[in-house]
Amino acid sequence: MYLITTRLTKIAMSIACMGLGSSLAYAAPNDAMLDTIAVQAQGNWLDDVTAKKVLEHAGARTIIDRQRMNDTASTTIKDALRQIPGVQVQDNAGTAGSDLSLSFGVRGLSSRFSPRSTVLIDGVPLAFAPYGQPQLSLAPTSLGNIESIDVIRGAGSVRFGPQNVGGIINFNTRAIPEKFQGNVALTNEIAKNGQVKMSPNVFLGTTFENGLGVALLYSGTQGDGYRDNNDHNNINDVVLKTAYRINQHNNIEFNVHRYDAKADMPGGLTVQQYRVDPNQSTRPYDFFSGHRTDGSFKYTYSDDVNQFELLAYHTDTYRNAVMEKINDTDKNKTQLRNAPRSYKVTAFEPRFSHAYAWGNTSNEVSVGYRYLHEDSKEYIGRSAWYKSGATPLSVDGYSAADGNTTAHAVYLDHKTQWNDWSITPGVRFESIKSKENYYRLNTNNSVKNAVATQVDSDEVLPNLSISYKANDQWNIFANYGVSFGPQQYSQMAKIDDAGKAVSQTAGLSPEKAKNYEIGTHYLGKGVTAEFTAFYIDFDQELLRYNVAGTEGWTNLGATKHIGFEFGTSYDFGQFTDQLSGLSAYGNLTYTHATAAAGVRKGKDISFYSRWVANLGLKYNYEQWTVNTDFFAQSKQVAPNKDDVVIEDAAGMYGNIPGYNTMSVRVAYDFSQQVKGLKAAVGIKNIFDQNYFTRSSDANGGKFEGQPRTIFVQTSFDF
Repeated sequence: MYLITTRLTKIAMSIACMGLGSSLAYAAPNDAMLDTIAVQAQGNWLDDVTAKKVLEHAGARTIIDRQRMNDTASTTIKDALRQIPGVQVQDNAGTAGSDLSLSFGVRGLSSRFSPRSTVLIDGVPLAFAPYGQPQLSLAPTSLGNIESIDVIRGAGSVRFGPQNVGGIINFNTRAIPEKFQGNVALTNEIAKNGQVKMSPNVFLGTTFENGLGVALLYSGTQGDGYRDNNDHNNINDVVLKTAYRINQHNNIEFNVHRYDAKADMPGGLTVQQYRVDPNQSTRPYDFFSGHRTDGSFKYTYSDDVNQFELLAYHTDTYRNAVMEKINDTDKNKTQLRNAPRSYKVTAFEPRFSHAYAWGNTSNEVSVGYRYLHEDSKEYIGRSAWYKSGATPLSVDGYSAADGNTTAHAVYLDHKTQWNDWSITPGVRFESIKSKENYYRLNTNNSVKNAVATQVDSDEVLPNLSISYKANDQWNIFANYGVSFGPQQYSQMAKIDDAGKAVSQTAGLSPEKAKNYEIGTHYLGKGVTAEFTAFYIDFDQELLRYNVAGTEGWTNLGATKHIGFEFGTSYDFGQFTDQLSGLSAYGNLTYTHATAAAGVRKGKDISFYSRWVANLGLKYNYEQWTVNTDFFAQSKQVAPNKDDVVIEDAAGMYGNIPGYNTMSVRVAYDFSQQVKGLKAAVGIKNIFDQNYFTRSSDANGGKFEGQPRTIFVQTSFDF
């Protein structure tokens, strides 16, 4: 540990000295260059994102801001993510906690709990453990606290990681205002079955004359979902943000976050159960719960040519899933299971950027380092089999694990702008040491047998992006990068068919992929557009399986993901007064993700749609706003262990038909009557389109999609 830390520290210092020293040497001979060539350090890509920054970014990037979310039928983060090209959202997974979880995939990648994207909130990882458990079965954030969602789908592997083959998703919480502002709001959803779910949120914030800024954010969800036994949702998400501007160059921020949540899980249905009543649930005891406490500190120094940032954070997460499992051979027998897990993560990340002029070029060199340590404790309990419908028996020990990861990352990139061209080569070095002790337990929780596993990874990840500024509104780009995903704790050991704890590290490999993009951004008067063609070449993708109740991981082999993304928005009022107030947006994504080797060569990967489309219309007239939103996706496949796409009686495997939905929303601004008061009413899935998804995990089966749902929104600004 000491040798690794020392070696990486020397590398980081050497890179920093080379970058800073060379840049100062370039600038020193002729300071007048700074007056003739515009130079300014951009620093952290994720800070203060604007439409202009998106235009200049040399890769596929989309921002969904709070105004856009308010103007559509977005009542959850899942709704908002569906509006982003290339992102596919899965409504349910068997062990998910409904509103507590977040499952999305990018460009055909696995969507179950979002494992292949780096998901952040204000730059802090949202996952339990970014290296060992990068999953979001508990997603500790809520739409009411979000200011914008920033999705970088390419050219991000150098500065951010790991698990970045699916891009970087950063949820920006509501900013501290310069003057006092307050807001209270409430969204009520009334499902087709009459169940009601409420989502309140509160915001208070101000900046005092001495430079101290404070904001309190609250967002929650209480009530029942659209299926039976999707009841007792109780989510409370609180953020306290503080910032202090020491002077014009120095600023500090400190945030504290607490998330508590619990919800009943309705579970999957068999084919027969779904046919009788897709809203029903046969799982009266299943629920998911969890909480997270985290704090972050950020110091920032900035002037015209230098940006320095130090980010430190600590997260403490707990989650538990309780569910019944029906016996695979005797359907009259049931077993109760639970899976409490806890994770702690501590990290600090310094980064420095320096801008300088050399000749007729402007340049920015950036260097960063991250140290991260995470600890995990995982437990699985199972009861004896009991008669279905009877009172569950007590849960006894089945397996337990304790693991930890220590990771170091160093990155360096250098951006050079010459006339209308920009080129940014970069490299990231990851050094990861993961350990896990895995125990097979007796029913009294004593250890039956144990296995110790360890995986060490040292990876060099190059990246290159190029952009060309065709004019002030049009930018063309191309990029290449290597992305890396280390083995997770669940991929290091398992219980084998003989009931023993065994290592599976020898049979599995960390995931590595090459990402290619070529595309364009356009930002004009009343018009925005983006188009990207992409190609992802996975050398070894891991696949989760569930065979006769035994779960584990296997090597799927090489996979290839190819496709394109198109997104646009259009304000008709910018071109003719007769259409003032009318605007539209649209997205279209095509993805073809297939296995590239083995018996599945050429066949589609599970749980993704080749075609996904959005179309939205908005019309403002005086105090009225009317929105209509369309969404459509093509079919998906869920093959069984023999790679056959035929529906089984349990409903876990087979085709998943494509579907389309339409939502409407009508809003009225009462500010002329009562200052700050707004209200809206809307309907999701207005034509009550029936659709479903499947899951093959421990709580698998068919899951009904959201039926016709009415929602009412009120808000008051003060």
